[in-house]
Amino acid sequence: MRRDVFQAIADPTRRAIIALIALQAMTPNAIAENFDITRQAVSKHLRILTECELVIQKQKGREIYYSLEIEKIKEIDKWLEQFRKIWENRFDQLDNLLLTLKNKKDEK
Repeated sequence: MRRDVFQAIADPTRRAIIALIALQAMTPNAIAENFDITRQAVSKHLRILTECELVIQKQKGREIYYSLEIEKIKEIDKWLEQFRKIWENRFDQLDNLLLTLKNKKDEK
């Protein structure tokens, strides 16, 4: 079953895992050491992130390492960019309004 990437990043634990492996590839055990959840729970989160193509697995000897799939993160960022521009525009409008109100107050 193909999962939606936004469902994957909606979970705070999965976001924390993404932030953790963004720094370096890690094994499931190394990832689990950073959380107060079972190793099985971490594996479930990693499976979901893998299904969404947010992380990739690489076998090195007997260990599996998980790392961030940068291109998929870029896709999310590109989608979010449209909203970032809207909010920046609204904040600019708010700044201008506050400046206008302050100037009117100072004139009195």
